[in-house]
Amino acid sequence: MDVRISPYNRNYFAVAFEEFHFDFTLLTAVKNVAGRKWNDKEYVWIIPDTQDAVNQLLANLYSTHMFDYTPPLPQTAGLRAPQQLNIEKYVALLETKHYSERTIETYTKWLTQFRTYFSSVPVELLSQKEINSFLSDLAVKKNVSASTQNQALAALLFYFRYVRGDNPQQLDSVIRAKKPVRIPVVFSREEVHVVLNNLEGNKQLAAELLYGTGMRLNECLNLRIQDIDFDLNEILIRNGKGAKDRRTMLPQMLIGPLREHIEKVKRIHDADIAAGWGKVPLPCALDKKYPSASADFSWQWVFPQKNRWRNQKTGTEGRYHMDASIMERAVQAAVRAAGIYKHACCHTFRHSFVTHLIENGYDIRTVQELLGHSDVKTTMIYTHVLNKGPSGVHSPLDRL
Repeated sequence: MDVRISPYNRNYFAVAFEEFHFDFTLLTAVKNVAGRKWNDKEYVWIIPDTQDAVNQLLANLYSTHMFDYTPPLPQTAGLRAPQQLNIEKYVALLETKHYSERTIETYTKWLTQFRTYFSSVPVELLSQKEINSFLSDLAVKKNVSASTQNQALAALLFYFRYVRGDNPQQLDSVIRAKKPVRIPVVFSREEVHVVLNNLEGNKQLAAELLYGTGMRLNECLNLRIQDIDFDLNEILIRNGKGAKDRRTMLPQMLIGPLREHIEKVKRIHDADIAAGWGKVPLPCALDKKYPSASADFSWQWVFPQKNRWRNQKTGTEGRYHMDASIMERAVQAAVRAAGIYKHACCHTFRHSFVTHLIENGYDIRTVQELLGHSDVKTTMIYTHVLNKGPSGVHSPLDRL
């Protein structure tokens, strides 16, 4: 697939795809740029004309291997072009260690921003001093969260340790942000009921799966037809956080609605096949090993997009899964309609799932497995529901 980037107006530039081969990697790279918009009349993506957006787009596109060279960084006025970091080797090592596509895009973005920040410093002189300065700027000037700061640090440490080969002891004094301990936002059972009733169609079904299984939003949207096992009443979650597979329960209440929904998806797929399309991207390059598998119904998304994605120039079409932003907007609208003023989102269903399980007496290890947590300490944060906190204490004001 070729990508054409051109000016759009004073505030945006346009990104258009020249060819389309049912490979959504480049599409995802563009959609992951903050502030991007789709112009359905001109069939182009418009991207904010800002340095951050440009860096993010280049980092995302580079991680797809569409470039066979290191993309140039902006040149500071009056200075020669800075030496480039070995991003090609960086991406290759991340892939060798089986980091997820999203992580590779994010890490490459941070590395590109870091090099831009110190464009006047020779590559060989970059050290933990520059790392600390960059992280300090993120925290003080850009006011990023501790988790975002540590994510940037992880991206930089990977480069210095595995690409440059620095001794870990040379990097032992970098700044690590202390993450604040926050209690998760949780719906009450009544609030779950009201919010779900404010949703409809496939969005309601997806939200019911989020609450009924505790899966993450991206895990839900990445479900394939073959992942739903009606005989065992189980759902297989593939390649979850940390590249781990796990099984979770299929709620009895959703068996009927899911069967009906999958029948609708089958009719959509049959129509796509009849129109000459009906293929989806496969994981781990399986489409090369099994060329016809991408059109097989078992590999289709459980929650496909409403409309086929169409390339205006070539006329080629495909269908991806429902976009996460659509679900987030629908849930936030449902929360507002319910008169709930908590800072809630799709992930709140996951918090509510585990909280309500613990309230019902399920042991923490069982809940840990259902959530896919590698460390039980992560699950233990939900035990705040056991002691009821301040709600079990009577204020002295109430006794006056």
